[in-house]
This record gives sequence, structure tokens and C-alpha cells, in this order.
Amino acid sequence: MAIRKKAIIAFTAIMAIYLILLIPGPEPAATKGSEKAPFAWNQDETWLEFEKRFLEFKRLGCESLAAQIGLSIDLNFRLLDSLSAIPIGPESSLLLRLEDGMFSSAVMIAACPQYLSSFQALAVRLRNEVKSQSCHWDMRQGPAQVAAYRLMYGTRAALEEIMLQAGSDSLSPLLYCRNEPSMTASAKILGVGIHSGDILISRGGAPTSALIARGNNFQGNFSHAALVYVDPESNLAKIIESHIERGVTISSPEDYLRDTKLRVMVLRLRHDLQQLVTDPTLPHRAAQSALNEAESRHIPYDFRMDAGEAMEKYCSEVVSEPYGTAGVRLWTKATHISSPGAVAWLSAFGVRNFETEAPSDLEYDPQLAVVAEWRDIETLWKDHVDNAVIDAMLEAADRGEKLTYNIYLLPMARIAKVYSWVLNRLGMVGPIPEGMSAEAALKNKGFSKRHAAIKARMLILARQFQEVAGYRPPYWELLRLARQAKQEIDG
Repeated sequence: MAIRKKAIIAFTAIMAIYLILLIPGPEPAATKGSEKAPFAWNQDETWLEFEKRFLEFKRLGCESLAAQIGLSIDLNFRLLDSLSAIPIGPESSLLLRLEDGMFSSAVMIAACPQYLSSFQALAVRLRNEVKSQSCHWDMRQGPAQVAAYRLMYGTRAALEEIMLQAGSDSLSPLLYCRNEPSMTASAKILGVGIHSGDILISRGGAPTSALIARGNNFQGNFSHAALVYVDPESNLAKIIESHIERGVTISSPEDYLRDTKLRVMVLRLRHDLQQLVTDPTLPHRAAQSALNEAESRHIPYDFRMDAGEAMEKYCSEVVSEPYGTAGVRLWTKATHISSPGAVAWLSAFGVRNFETEAPSDLEYDPQLAVVAEWRDIETLWKDHVDNAVIDAMLEAADRGEKLTYNIYLLPMARIAKVYSWVLNRLGMVGPIPEGMSAEAALKNKGFSKRHAAIKARMLILARQFQEVAGYRPPYWELLRLARQAKQEIDG
């Protein structure tokens, strides 16, 4: 009888603790996004027309298109010659002609991928020329931002669509873009000579990586930034980066690449920047500063994405803060996040600053040259699939759909948070990241689970599309399929 009484008391105490831990905390205060308007292509009819022309070109055959493709490629190279001849403004009609010319060529070459290497050469040169022109633009102003984005993002997206249609043997995964000179020590990473002070932007494989890449006003394909330090004596490279789970870390190139990377881009300060003309070692000094700080103290991850606060750092701060101290302000155009859905969901994960610095926008900074990028067909496909699912989910978020979680798991999550806190004090990593609440962790889990369910259904629909149409669904079709998959999952 005494044992039974003790068991009842113990059970009652456990239930009481469970019920107390079940009480949800206060919802995060409403956070206002940027007031800047998000960029929108608003060309759905154009994309559908491209698809119709693509099918017509496939029917005609490449032999009958050879002369037309040759003329189109030649015209684009001549437009690029004109672009390199004189400085122009971001609203020049020449840029619109280039955009039209590149998209027109892309549709034909998607049907005849044997010309893909020529289109890739066009894309590389276009990016270099636009980068050079944008050095004279005020990138804080709307016309300059839009022109740079439309041309560089649009051309890269067109190239990748052709690659996906061409298949796995179409091009090498490694694309050399610009051999920007550097006076700092170097090491080989992914087959590329990487110099001390170089910046690596990449895309992770988690759903939150897609959310980070797609959530800002100029949707991109990158979710993570890291800074490279190369020892001038040993030429060994170290990667300084900030992880949600661990805060700022120092990784070997092997450890850096061990984390899922769907794509990697190498950025380098232009050698003709006045700051580098005065001191060519500036990039190395910035990398050395970041390395010294990471070695001297534990730097937690900054979930608030507050670029003005230095005690905690998210990935972009690892790059911007040491360069800012050295005299180079990166992100000449701040990242703006205005979509109410993206703001609400990122707020649920702890973000509080929506005029900040996001990895994707660094690609368009005129102070930086794109040295190389790495991507292959299968990682490109996964990147596009994840993007389409996130874009469909964010459309629903803009309509008011909230992130949810299983509230009955909240007591266990809170216990896991306490356990994580103890591990963090001992220098170890717990199941819930330092700085993330139990509720946010559960919302993240629910978000990832929902993304996986929509993605699984969408991939079935994409396979069915390919079996019927005979080609992989382009991005606008993927987005339509993602919307359909989400509707079916919701139903």
C-alpha cells in the first residue's frame, strides 16, 4: 500500500511538472520588416512563352536552328563589346537589350545543349562586364540594384536551366569566372586557388537554408558566408564561419566541405580598389583578425541577425566585421526583408533585424569579383526543388499561415534546452542551439517536417511531368507543382 501511495505521489509530481512545462511562453513581439518593396519579375506569361518556344525549337531540330543560334550568340558578344567600351548607367537601354538577347539565346540552347559552353562563356563575360559597370553605380539606389540583379541572377538562372535540361555530362561542375590578382597567400580548395581573405558563399541542404536564401527582397541561392585564412608560411587554409549549432568556428577545408553544400561561390576583393592599392595585404589582415578573435573567445551565433552588435555573430558578420575594421565596407546595399510571411517566420526563429546582411546579396557587391563557382547537376536540381517548395510555403505565409509545432513535445524540448545549456557551459554542443528557445526549436522541426512532406509529393509530380513532357520541369513549372503538392498535403 505504501509503495502504491509513493507511486501515485511520484506520478502526480511528474504530471504537475509536465503540465507546468506545457505552458507556452509568450509569443515573440511583433517585428516590423523593411519598408522596401520586394523585387518581382512579374513575367509569368513570358516564362510560359519561353516554354512554348523551347518545345517548338525541339520539334524543329538543332540542324535547322544552327544558323539562328550562331547569330544570337554573336549578337550577344557584340552587345557585350559595346558594354565594355564606355561607362553606362543602370537604366541604359543596352542592358535591356542584353537581357532580352541572353534569354532568347537560352531558350534555343536549352533545346540544343551542344551550344551550352558558348552560353556559359557569355554568362561569365556578362557578369564580369556588369560588375565593372556597377563600380560606377550607387548600389543603394533601386535602379542599380534591379539592373545588377536582373542581369546577373537572371543569366545565371538561365544557364542553370539549360544545364538541368542538358543532363549530368553537360559541363564541368567547376566554373572559373575571373582570375582576380591577389598578393596574399593561397591554397587549393575544390580545385581553385583560394587566397587569404577570400569569401566563400554557399548553399546548405536544410530547409532553413532555402528560407534564408529566398526570404529576402532579392531572392537568391546562397545561405551561408565564410572567410578564408591562409597561413603565409605553411599555405594551409582555415575557414572561419558561424554555425547555428556551434557559433563561430575554425574549420579545415575538409570540415567545411563535409557539411552539405549544394553550391559554393568564391568572391575576392577587386585588386584595383583604392584600399588594396594602398595595402595589398588588407584581405589577409582582415582574415587574421577574424581568426584571432575566433581563437580568443567563444562567439555565440547571432539569431537576431544584428550586424551592429559584435559579441554574437551570424555568418555574414564573420565576413563584414573584420573587413569593416580594415577599411572596406561590404554589403554596400543592405539586405532588406519585407515579405510579411518571411518576416513572421524568421521572427519565430529569433530574427529581429530585417535590414541586415545576407549571403546572397554579397554576389552583387561591385567591390567583389566572382573568381569561381562550383555546382553540379544533381545539387542544382536539389537547390531548385528546395527553392520552389520554400517559395510556395512563403506565399502561404504571406497569406497569414503560421509556423506550428506539437505543443505536447514542449516539456521535453524545455528539458533538452536545459541539458543543452549545461553542455554549452562545458564547451559542447547540445540538441538545441545556444540562443534558440525550446519553442523555436520545435517550430523549426515542424517547419522542416512540413517542407519534407511537400517536397516528397512535389518530386513525384515532377517525375510525372517529365515522363509526360519529356523534359525536366523548369523553375516556373516546379513552383506550380510545389503549390499543387502543398494544396494536396493541406487537403
